[in-house]
Amino acid sequence: MVKLGEVCTIVSGTTPKSTQPEYWDGDLNWVTPAELTEESNVIYESQRKITQQAVIDSSLKSFPAGTVLLSSRAPIGKVAIAGTEMYCNQGFKNLICSEKIYNRYLYHYLKSKAEYLNSLGRGATFKEISKAIVENIEIPLPPLAEQRKIAAALDKVSDLIAKRRQQLTKLDELIKARFVEMFGDEHQFDKWHCTSVGEIADICVGVVIKPTQYYTDNCGIPAFRSLNIGTMAVKNSDWVYFTKEGHEKNKKSVIKENDVLVVRSGAPGTACVATKEFEGYNAIDIIIAHPNFEKINPIFLAMFTNMAHGMNQIRGKTGGAAQQHFNVSGYKSLTVILPPIELQNQFAFFVEQTEKTKTTISHSLEKLEILKNALMQEYFG
Repeated sequence: MVKLGEVCTIVSGTTPKSTQPEYWDGDLNWVTPAELTEESNVIYESQRKITQQAVIDSSLKSFPAGTVLLSSRAPIGKVAIAGTEMYCNQGFKNLICSEKIYNRYLYHYLKSKAEYLNSLGRGATFKEISKAIVENIEIPLPPLAEQRKIAAALDKVSDLIAKRRQQLTKLDELIKARFVEMFGDEHQFDKWHCTSVGEIADICVGVVIKPTQYYTDNCGIPAFRSLNIGTMAVKNSDWVYFTKEGHEKNKKSVIKENDVLVVRSGAPGTACVATKEFEGYNAIDIIIAHPNFEKINPIFLAMFTNMAHGMNQIRGKTGGAAQQHFNVSGYKSLTVILPPIELQNQFAFFVEQTEKTKTTISHSLEKLEILKNALMQEYFG
């Protein structure tokens, strides 16, 4: 075990004055933690650029290509590698590796220790890890050849995970493109007969008044909340549970197969279709639409809601300063195009087949993530 300060040089950054235009829109990369994502690997370009004058006046120190970027606040623990010489703001404690430590080995080690890094944070308003804290972090340090072998194994799994995620993203984009191809974009409502959602579906809302009075432990009836609703997919985790009595008392909010479920608060308008697996669940503060299947396909309705076709209308019907909130009346009055049901069903079939492919990829992704976690546990403890 060695301390990071023994094998790395730690570089912090600063932010040039935003009121000085001569400091900005130059040709020097200046990176912020917001630019690092879960998929971050190597960063070659920053979103904002600074000038040489900013470097001189702000006493900024650059770090070379290969430096491991570590966000030290808001949030702690984002990691990437600099693909070229860069500068950074004060939200980093970056590590310039000596010849004793391989940068990709250090990258994977820090990625595996996000929870631990957050536990080291100090501060009342927001947590931050200082340069001294980073320097004193202990890390296992096998011979350089072994470090490269470990990094190569984790790189391979990480690349496969990234490819699976890209495949899922592309399939989601394919579904959206197919919708526009078949039904037009959000400016082409005049191609079809239009009606309101309230005319083609019965609309109700989940339990709104003190739903916690019906809660029980994990032996009751699961209840949908906003966080269980994703775009065209149920998020099957983090359920709350109703007692049998509470469930019986709130029969009007019991979910049926093919109900369209719509978020009211937080991310208003996000919609999915309840599959048979979730029939009989209850619901809390979400919009529930029981479609008239002779007029509208539930998959079509959910997709319409998620697309700009529905979302542009929903934004205009959403209120609330602290948290955006969408009312039942707003969804009832939403204008929806009404293509022939045969055409809607064709689209729904396409979605269902694409979802089967996504399920296969998702299972592969889960296995890869389990493998990666096991490898990191083996290598780093």
